[in-house]
Amino acid sequence: MVGIIIASHGEFAAGIKQSGTMIFGEQEKVETVVFMPNEGPEDLQRKLQEAIKKVDSEEILFLVDLWGGSPFNQANKLFEEAPEKRAIVAGLNLPMLIEAYASRFTMTTAHEIAKAIAPTAIDGVKVRPDELQPKQEPVKQQSVAQSTIPEGTVLGDGKIKFVLARIDTRLLHGQVATNWTKSTNPNRIIIVSDSVSKDELRKKLIEQAAPPGVRAHVIPLDKLVKVYNDPRFGDTKALLLFETPQDALTVIEKGVEIPELNIGSMAHSVGKVQVNNVLSLDQDDVDVYKKLRDLGVKFDVRKVSNDSPADLFKLIEAKSNEGLKL
Repeated sequence: MVGIIIASHGEFAAGIKQSGTMIFGEQEKVETVVFMPNEGPEDLQRKLQEAIKKVDSEEILFLVDLWGGSPFNQANKLFEEAPEKRAIVAGLNLPMLIEAYASRFTMTTAHEIAKAIAPTAIDGVKVRPDELQPKQEPVKQQSVAQSTIPEGTVLGDGKIKFVLARIDTRLLHGQVATNWTKSTNPNRIIIVSDSVSKDELRKKLIEQAAPPGVRAHVIPLDKLVKVYNDPRFGDTKALLLFETPQDALTVIEKGVEIPELNIGSMAHSVGKVQVNNVLSLDQDDVDVYKKLRDLGVKFDVRKVSNDSPADLFKLIEAKSNEGLKL
């Protein structure tokens, strides 16, 4: 695995690593180096050398805050020791760091990852109001209705592929747009919700949150049933997002085959019991999960892809003294 060393002026490196962990989970072979006001170049060089020993990898990617700054200059000396196995990318931001983490799933060299992450870092710089954003050529989006393809056309094997079906009250957010999208590689994200599909503002904001190269659509529950039975979606790899297990049960009972549900987060509210740090349930939720289990659905309780999966019903059973009953 490629080792990553994050270096910055001040505590920026430590802070951005913490932010990356919140979105992408704990990472192996990642070290931070902070350059403080009372330190000199020799101190910084020593810290970088110690970080290299800790990551314990021949392939090393340095992510630094400023091109030409002290962290860059000291990392550059170490780059010159093995330029064929080391790389430096300056201008560190959170999209860059997340892309670097994700790239380690498929890339084995520092050079490959350095080349891959720069476009994501640039694309992550966006401005509101929209008129202040530098203009780019618009990307033509394909409608989820497949209206340009004649009805009855069969693409691929005629069956939409669900690379992940997730229950998450936050729907499309950083952990989904980065971690899960990178680990499952969909070409569409489909948010399935009657309420959100009627809320034009929320719908627009969610669709704008889609990561580069992946289209996002918000549709009502009945529309998913139609999409599932439409052979024009045979070459579609979709990541499904539901707000509630009740919505997932509705479409499954209408014939949509979802063999496994990833349980990401369910927000706490009055009457709900917190069964882990991101998952809160009431008795109705428990009863719905039992119905889903009886229909053959399996459950994968993970916030991000590299978390260890938890057993949903063991989590519920542990809270029986707080009113949840299996």
